[in-house]
Amino acid sequence: MAVVGVGIDVVDIDRFAATLERTPAMRLRLFTPAEQELGIASLAARFAAKEAVAKALGAPVGLSWLDAEVVCEDSGRPHLQLRGTVAIRAAELGVTSSHVSLSHDAGIASAVVVLES
Repeated sequence: MAVVGVGIDVVDIDRFAATLERTPAMRLRLFTPAEQELGIASLAARFAAKEAVAKALGAPVGLSWLDAEVVCEDSGRPHLQLRGTVAIRAAELGVTSSHVSLSHDAGIASAVVVLES
């Protein structure tokens, strides 16, 4: 396996919460219905993951936020589900597997994404 891309992002949780409060429709544009049910720290971490995915893919124009979803396995381990515009770009780059790590502490949410071929 070879690394195709790596992305990292951090989000200030309070600032992110204020943005979602000021612009409620943003929640619908950024998050799948399942993600929308989560608390603000988890949403911030998932937004960081979506940003990290975009960076790992080379930040192409036209990716849909809803086409990258973080889901948790029964063990609690996060996993990326890529579809639509994100899956197409990943396929163009030869991505066959992905890894994601999420964290939130001290008012900051972060995510790291590694894409492999």
